[in-house]
Amino acid sequence: MVSRALARTAFLLTLNLLFFTLVTSKHTPKASTCPKDTLKLGVCAKLLNDLVHLVVGTPPKTPCCTLIGGLADLEAAVCLCTAIKANILGINLNVPVSLSLLLNYCGKKVPSGFQCS
Repeated sequence: MVSRALARTAFLLTLNLLFFTLVTSKHTPKASTCPKDTLKLGVCAKLLNDLVHLVVGTPPKTPCCTLIGGLADLEAAVCLCTAIKANILGINLNVPVSLSLLLNYCGKKVPSGFQCS
């Protein structure tokens, strides 16, 4: 009788452990960040050049938009602002206009009150 009660208790404890392990385990995707190698943002220079010079047709959204695609609007703005300020893109730019063009084209918005300085 005692071994039966002990077996039942052990079984219930095992079920509880299994249940709580399955309930609390969830997949959390890796958070996107601005590329550590900011030279990768140089691909945005061609996109920006195409946008500014009104190239016929639609400029491709990749790879520039892919780099900032997983970022929140503010993170994308800071990332591109840093690249523009460091002149990584290799062209002299009107920062607010360039930043706005790139972000809007990639489906992002310039956060209200954001100053690229």
